[in-house]
Amino acid sequence: MTVDSHITYIYKRNGRLVQFDQDRVTDAIFRAARSIGGEDINRAKELSDEVVRVLNETFEAGERPTVEEIQDIVIKVLEQNDHQATARAYANYRKEHAHLREGRKSGEVAETVPYKILWDVLSWNVDYGCESVEHLNEHVRRGTLPIIIEAAEKVYHDEIDNLAQSILKKKDKIRIVIIAGPSSSGKTTTTIKIGERLAEEKISLTTIGLDNYYKNLKEHPKDEFGDYDFERPESLDIELINEHLAALIRGEEIQMPFYNFKTGQREHKTTPFHMEANQILLIDSLHGLYEPLTASVPVDVKYKMYIEALCQIKTPDGEFMRWADLRMLRRMVRDSWARSYSPEMTVGHWHYVRKSEMQYIVPFISQANYIFNGSLPYELSVHKKYLWKYMDQIYNAYKDQPKRYDAFIRARRVYELLNAVTPIDDDSCIPRNSLMREYIGGSVYKY
Repeated sequence: MTVDSHITYIYKRNGRLVQFDQDRVTDAIFRAARSIGGEDINRAKELSDEVVRVLNETFEAGERPTVEEIQDIVIKVLEQNDHQATARAYANYRKEHAHLREGRKSGEVAETVPYKILWDVLSWNVDYGCESVEHLNEHVRRGTLPIIIEAAEKVYHDEIDNLAQSILKKKDKIRIVIIAGPSSSGKTTTTIKIGERLAEEKISLTTIGLDNYYKNLKEHPKDEFGDYDFERPESLDIELINEHLAALIRGEEIQMPFYNFKTGQREHKTTPFHMEANQILLIDSLHGLYEPLTASVPVDVKYKMYIEALCQIKTPDGEFMRWADLRMLRRMVRDSWARSYSPEMTVGHWHYVRKSEMQYIVPFISQANYIFNGSLPYELSVHKKYLWKYMDQIYNAYKDQPKRYDAFIRARRVYELLNAVTPIDDDSCIPRNSLMREYIGGSVYKY
């Protein structure tokens, strides 16, 4: 950018103070332009420079404008520069989000932020001195990170026990336990562990992986970059899932498909599968809270758990790390060795992940019987160890691609974050039954 802003902080609508990021203005302008056929990222940058000039003229150094005030200036700049159509697209987007916020205020959309859990997570991090990247780095330098790892693993497994007890209280009615949550939140490992814990209580369990019900990759449309949007519930064979779940509840045997993630194809072989009369079926799925996915199953026999990586660690700029960024780092690591995706491709694909989460996962959190924290306070130091060698390549891959400006912003954000993190040298202190092993490998479990 060519214009220096003397505005360093702004107020969000909820009153929170955050750093001003001109790239977010550029991205918003570019998205509005693209929605009506525009493709000139350089023009979007020039217009965001003009927005900064107006901000500098309107506010004194050190003043803190609101998001609404900045948006008003964006529309004014677009109109003054003969971009009325883009200004209308930007204003319409703004209006749609205002309606969504009003819905939340009026109760039309239920609360989706588990504040009490966030407070508990932050309090634990403060008590153990790992509530920021700086403090986490200090543990690595002092050689005390293994202590944090051991304590964090105990918290995670204690929460597994709590969840198991919640399920046991309803064991006489429940036939299906659904472990739902966004990508790389820890569903698979947590599902396995819940199964282990319930088995200790003599609860007969069986597990079905809905990932096997993905449609063949060729059935999904490609975007202009050759990427597939397979994050939507419709990427799954919902009709077959419901047919099979209903049959299982009736005590019938099904032929469960097998999906090969390496080839992107559902293979011809199937696996005979059935439930005994006294069994509970465990399901882990991105979209487990999405009602059409299990519509054939009566509500009163389903128990729904939602898992999210509710990390409460502050980055060097004083902001809490985004949960979605932590999950993206996890997926980057896992995809680099377990699937046919490079970390670079993961960053580029992530907009599909977030779009699906916001549409099909987050709005249904209030339907969950239990909310579970799937983050581990030590994991940034582990991600640095495994991902740093890729970061220059990822950053440069999207830097000069105007149409992938959203990917560049993500790449730059995690690049700057990991640049400030001190990596763990030896991760052998991470237990082989840890959730972390789902992403870095070496687990006792087979995924």
